[in-house]
Amino acid sequence: MRRLVAVGAAVLGFALFTGTAAHAAVPPEFGSDWADPRTADQPVPKPPTPSCTVTIVDHEFRDFSPYTGTYTPPAGCVGPWNKVVLRMETSIAGRQYDRLGSLRVGDVTIFKTSTAEPSVDGIHWSVESDVTRYAPLLTRQQPVWMLIGNVVNETYTGILDTTVELTFYQATKDYPAAETSDDVLPLADAAQAGGELHGTVTVARNTERLVAEVYATGSGGGCEEFWYGTTPPDTGYSCATAADGPYREVQVLIDDQVAGIAAPYPYIYTGGWSNPFLWYVLPAPRAFQIQAIRYDLTPFVGLLTDGAPHRVRVRTIGVPAGQSGWDTPTNFLVWRDHGSTQTTGGLLSHQLDALRNDVTSYVEGDTHHVDVDAAHRFRTVGWLDTSHGRVVTTVEQALTNQNEHYWGPGESPDAQHAVWTDTSTVTVSGQGSSPRVNRSAKRFTVDGGITIDGDRLTTRMTLGDYADQTTAGTAQAPWSRLANTFTGSASWTLGVPREERHAVGESEQRYRLTGPDGACYDHRLAQRNGFITADDLLC
Repeated sequence: MRRLVAVGAAVLGFALFTGTAAHAAVPPEFGSDWADPRTADQPVPKPPTPSCTVTIVDHEFRDFSPYTGTYTPPAGCVGPWNKVVLRMETSIAGRQYDRLGSLRVGDVTIFKTSTAEPSVDGIHWSVESDVTRYAPLLTRQQPVWMLIGNVVNETYTGILDTTVELTFYQATKDYPAAETSDDVLPLADAAQAGGELHGTVTVARNTERLVAEVYATGSGGGCEEFWYGTTPPDTGYSCATAADGPYREVQVLIDDQVAGIAAPYPYIYTGGWSNPFLWYVLPAPRAFQIQAIRYDLTPFVGLLTDGAPHRVRVRTIGVPAGQSGWDTPTNFLVWRDHGSTQTTGGLLSHQLDALRNDVTSYVEGDTHHVDVDAAHRFRTVGWLDTSHGRVVTTVEQALTNQNEHYWGPGESPDAQHAVWTDTSTVTVSGQGSSPRVNRSAKRFTVDGGITIDGDRLTTRMTLGDYADQTTAGTAQAPWSRLANTFTGSASWTLGVPREERHAVGESEQRYRLTGPDGACYDHRLAQRNGFITADDLLC
């Protein structure tokens, strides 16, 4: 099978490994140091073309003061670019909680992350992100803002020493310039109120396509961080209570009309589920690279090309009124019709079905159960007159959530099995051409639990991040299939100093991405008690 092939607009790349290497004997339990954090994720493929690297952040995060600076495009790589890659390097030692981080260039959020928890002796890790879609933003000088909120004192001593670089790969004949939007816009006049983010967007009069990005995460502190474990208040559960249970949905509204719905990803940070020993070396999927939810808002473009600002709201359904706990920075990618000065159009239909959210709470013996069966559907159709004729865009979205949460006396065991599906279909029809259909089918799974036996706490966890992407109606009809899985367990002793916890744990991550013509990237990592025990490329 080929390890480096094109899959539509994406590329399956590979890193260089020597297979499972020889390792020192695995210790019987965690010590004061362990392997640097890493993931099995596919590295960003890079073309063999001339490149330039610009450092945009070099800072020690000690408190809640943001880093500010200025980005200047690289003089030696003026573009156009085939690829732009962001790389974050972080070192930390001592004791510290996991922290959330966000990076903005020109008020546009281009990267969001969470951090690893350190060993006493110190750790280092890196994250790469493909930020080529922000190339239009990076052609000119921009302010830079980054924050990883941190607390450093006599107890929590870990300082996050962080650098962020952008590397620009020049386009050539064999590696042409990336196809991107024409404009990248932040949400203007953004403000948080009543648990919602609101602001405005003003698009070019000749806009023909519009996509919103929302980097949605539950709070990095407090019960809403574990929103998927929410129960009704009358259950007596100690954390995360809401009358409507755990169902969450991130909506984008334009001029107070729902324009898109999506299931948020159930992020687990590196201190999650009461057990940092489970995540010290292999974090949960997406923990280091929080991904934006994308909403195709093209059906609404005909209502927005009047040159005026339009109201945008981003809200998370299910959060009790007035309660905070969600961070939803929002951007817009705008494609223009270069053959006209203004496009015009409107909505043909707009249908938001009633949300079905059945929450059942019952006690069986000494075990309390909360079961959820939820579903929601949205469909909208819009037309737009362009220089290449009338274009009709249909967006259909369907969400489901099945969630079983149960706990015993003293909340031991405290366990959950949850599945989310998020399917989006975008159909574009134009005069004289076959419809183009893009379909995305995502599935997220959490199956885990905590038990306390005497003074010994054990967490077990299986996680899945699955996605199928297909495109029909084009010559190549590209497709891709992702299966990113994690499984592990860890135990430690409560109520004793760190050196007396006798912590043990093992975990495995496998990242599999396949595409047409045998394209394949398959990487497996495993660790035990902080030491890597397997590092294999399987195709």
